[in-house]
Amino acid sequence: MGAWLGAMKLGIGRISLVAESLIEAACKRTGRPFEEELREPLERLARSLEEECALHPIGRFTIRDILVRTLENRLRLETFVEKHPEIAKIEVKDPIFVVGMQRTGTTMLHRLLTCDARLRHLPAWEGLNPVPLREPLDAAERRARMAVARSAMRALRYLAPELSAIHPMQVDGPEEDVHLLDLSFLSPTADAVARVPSYSQWFESTDQLPAYRTMRRAVQVMLWQRDGRYLGKSPHHLEYLDELLTVFPDAKVIQTHRNPLRTVASFCSMMGHGRAMLCERVDGLEIGRRFGAKAVRAIERTMASRSRLPEERFLDVHYRDTLADPMAQVRRIYEFLELELTPEVEAAMETWRAENSQTKHGTHRYQLEDFGLEREGLEPHFKAYMERFDIPSEDAA
Repeated sequence: MGAWLGAMKLGIGRISLVAESLIEAACKRTGRPFEEELREPLERLARSLEEECALHPIGRFTIRDILVRTLENRLRLETFVEKHPEIAKIEVKDPIFVVGMQRTGTTMLHRLLTCDARLRHLPAWEGLNPVPLREPLDAAERRARMAVARSAMRALRYLAPELSAIHPMQVDGPEEDVHLLDLSFLSPTADAVARVPSYSQWFESTDQLPAYRTMRRAVQVMLWQRDGRYLGKSPHHLEYLDELLTVFPDAKVIQTHRNPLRTVASFCSMMGHGRAMLCERVDGLEIGRRFGAKAVRAIERTMASRSRLPEERFLDVHYRDTLADPMAQVRRIYEFLELELTPEVEAAMETWRAENSQTKHGTHRYQLEDFGLEREGLEPHFKAYMERFDIPSEDAA
């Protein structure tokens, strides 16, 4: 292993991230022609990774594996829908999306809601392989997908052992919609694990509707496998509420709120841990500039979207209220969803709460100054948002 890593550092046997090499590998595995609509995002991402990001040797190996697997999943998705045309007719009826900045209570609320079997969430093992690996869809097929997820999580814990304190992960635990957006190579994942400035700049100026339409197709495949009312979650949706509700017009959105000054440092810390998995160098100041600006952009875009979109589509939940009495907020949510909160579901939620304290996986410590950010520089950008949603400046607990 040591000799292999040394050779790679010298450029010997360097793993290719050229788009054509990734395409060739995925097409060979799936036996399906390449989808040309993916060419521009894939080529831009691959070029940015190659030219702008100092990936260490294991990072290059890992990122190539991720890119090929993601492309393979997208090609298998197209094949599967062609084989089962009834999937395209499945209604994604009244889906639910939990959105909010990091450290605003989204994970707690989302995981409480997943205690209700009527709500169809995305488990981690399915997020890594949204399309069945083979048919029939039996216990053996599910075990095969879960084995892939276990292997991926072992590698993740090895590369970033501190990440569990920031974002707890389990093979069969709920995961975020970003896995489904990855299928279009239009998602924030690359930015979270690597410095890819040219790709990120292009991505943020590009129409996101294709990614959300592909996400909807993936949700239909999920519902074909197991029915239910889709329950999604991602902070990324904050920036794209218009696109989300264009593709899912009858969706209901639960938006969580907290003083952004308490969330930006956590956001930067998570991105720093993500990049440290794959990159030789992590620049805290660059991360602060990049993700401080991204947080401002998310708030500005969600404010603009909320001014246009029907208010009845949204329920606002404050972090301080979630901490004080989470089940009271759950009852508000069920009323908003027009769904009965049964005694069985409530008991399951109470059990989950008893087994999952905030510090179960460790404590996540961070501060703005670690990333060259100052309260005085950020606060004016969040003033209108805090006033609009009645968020007190002392909301810092």
